Amino acid sequence: MGERHYKKLWFKIKYWIPIFLIPMFISCEDEIKNLVQQDNPDVTQPEPNKEIIPVSIEDTDLGIIFLENMKGHWIGENKVINDIYDWFSFDYRPISPSHIHGIFEGGSMGNLLTSFFITQYKGKKTLMARNGGVLSGIYRTSYFVLDSVNNIDGDYYRFVDAKGGKKIMYMELKFQNNKLNFNAYTSKLGNRLATRHMTFKGERSTSELADHAALENQFPQDVIEWNYDENNLPQYFATSEDGTVKSATYLSYTENINYNLSDLANESGDPFTIDYHTYLSYLKVNIDRESQYQDYKIFLNLSYFPLTDENGYFNSDNFNSITQFPELSNKEESFLFTYLHPGTYYITAIIDVNNDGFISSGDLVNSSKEINVLPESNEEVTITNITVQN
Repeated sequence: MGERHYKKLWFKIKYWIPIFLIPMFISCEDEIKNLVQQDNPDVTQPEPNKEIIPVSIEDTDLGIIFLENMKGHWIGENKVINDIYDWFSFDYRPISPSHIHGIFEGGSMGNLLTSFFITQYKGKKTLMARNGGVLSGIYRTSYFVLDSVNNIDGDYYRFVDAKGGKKIMYMELKFQNNKLNFNAYTSKLGNRLATRHMTFKGERSTSELADHAALENQFPQDVIEWNYDENNLPQYFATSEDGTVKSATYLSYTENINYNLSDLANESGDPFTIDYHTYLSYLKVNIDRESQYQDYKIFLNLSYFPLTDENGYFNSDNFNSITQFPELSNKEESFLFTYLHPGTYYITAIIDVNNDGFISSGDLVNSSKEINVLPESNEEVTITNITVQN
């Protein structure tokens, strides 16, 4: 990556909050409480530089317990900065014997994934998280390592930046019965104090999809998915303008809207790219809409039950079966789902005719179209007849 190109990328990344994108469902409910009850829960106090000590899962069932806890389709509310999205979905399914994965497809602007797997870090067998995606042409992948666990009032896990530790960014998850609290904190790669960026609170809606993937992948097993060996990793970590390495984050940037994900990943130096992820698939959805509706946004939904009846009218009982819900900008005619779990889906496209930013009365819909996505496949489908007014 050339010096001029790098400086341009660094300028952009300073103004990008690098944990979770902002989805589309907004409300004004009371603030969701933090996992850690602090006087100011949105600010993490600075810590001195210190060695990251990973939690060892050797000779324990800790790794298996966490991976089993994470498994499922989670439905809940999500607070991102000061906005609350009163409906949100995370679909976590196994993709190998010791790797579980979920992705949020935001749509035209980009996406974001987080996966968890067993690794070897600083000579210890432990758990790691991989978090990142593409936002407005910026490719980012960050690596986090498990450094704190407790089972007081539920199962609690903390993952910190594998290079800069908690002061750069971290995530914490707490499982209690069938519920999940998931917080993410970021400092914009060290440009300020780490603050809470996201709080998700939800319940496991179903584990059926994840259970099927578990059988397919012989999950869970206490085996290493990928070895995070700092001595053998590409040295393209995120750095400050003076060249100081701050974060186990890999970055690249393109102005090409028709970018190739693998090319961006390789340019960033990311050592564990999409090309190394087994079981997952791609799905390209082409949109055929009438010319008078070219200037309207489209809400594109993948669900495991049809969202409409055969005539194209909504069935609200199946709304919680939505696993992916990207928003397409006006005039956009196709969308590519990446890192997609294989399985049977129903595709429903909604044209936002009344331009209110929500799925609501008056919008145009197609009759939900069924498609079967095979493991490690490149599928393509065209959605037509988006003409039923609800």
